[in-house]
Amino acid sequence: MKIDLITGFLGSGKTTLIHLYAKHLIEKGEHICILENDHGAVNVDMMFLQDLLGEHCELEMVIGGDGHEAHMRRFKTKLISMAMMGYDRVIVEPSGVYDVDEFFDTLREEPLDRWYEAGNVIAVVSAAIDPDLSEEAAYLLTSQIANAGCVVLSKVQCVSPDQIRRTSDLLNEVMEEFHCKRRFADDLIIENWDEKGGLDLDRLLRSGYRLEDHIKYQVEKENHFRSLFYFYVSMDESGIRKAVNRIFEDPGCGHVHRIKGFVKLGENRWLRINADALKKEFEVTENGREALIVIGEDLNREAIDICLKGSSKYAGELG
Repeated sequence: MKIDLITGFLGSGKTTLIHLYAKHLIEKGEHICILENDHGAVNVDMMFLQDLLGEHCELEMVIGGDGHEAHMRRFKTKLISMAMMGYDRVIVEPSGVYDVDEFFDTLREEPLDRWYEAGNVIAVVSAAIDPDLSEEAAYLLTSQIANAGCVVLSKVQCVSPDQIRRTSDLLNEVMEEFHCKRRFADDLIIENWDEKGGLDLDRLLRSGYRLEDHIKYQVEKENHFRSLFYFYVSMDESGIRKAVNRIFEDPGCGHVHRIKGFVKLGENRWLRINADALKKEFEVTENGREALIVIGEDLNREAIDICLKGSSKYAGELG
């Protein structure tokens, strides 16, 4: 069974790409399953993919919240059970804070090595990525792009050509920083795409993967990266839009990479939020769940609480 990994740093747009990629496979007649492999205790990305559910597509998830080792065991157990289902392909979407070595290490374990074959490893990188990366973030970016069959730049329509060149240079700089020989040229996809399309998806299906050496770095994800999870945010649509913008704009909140989730507006009305510093999407939908997640580095929970006016129930932190 083919198993693909679509990875990308926080807020890069990997869920949007997975939606396009999975829809393309469904149209080709493949029977697929999307596995949401999130280290947090709640996964709202599954709600973003609900419209794909049907005869040719199923959704599964592995959630964490009680440590890395326990999460890895659940990931392996889930893959073992899924191997019996007769899918043509499994697509794994990991957390935005993910070391790709974990993917390959898992597939080498028995009995998975007899049932699965690594297919395509696709990395999504925002064209507007902040060049001032922490050492931990730079390493995770290295891990995600070093072994990718192709790297897809997202949000190219939102930045200048100079910014795109700077981002391309940054990718090669982190390769050098962590002593990886790979450099990006033709395998860097720079296209104007969004949730409506614009990518050569057949090219992605042919991308495969690489196995490149680089310095290994132990990232203490639970200590450096934080995900703050809120239940029952009580604001109207205007209020939550202002709060999201304020959280990104206020340096006192920390280095916020992503805000995602749903806020209930009324009976059968939800505001779907998918935001990063560059692009903030708000969409009224009929389905959702009362969960809002703020993800970033060095987050100040008290400052973020103030932005949300203390109107929500703070439910803890996710690893």
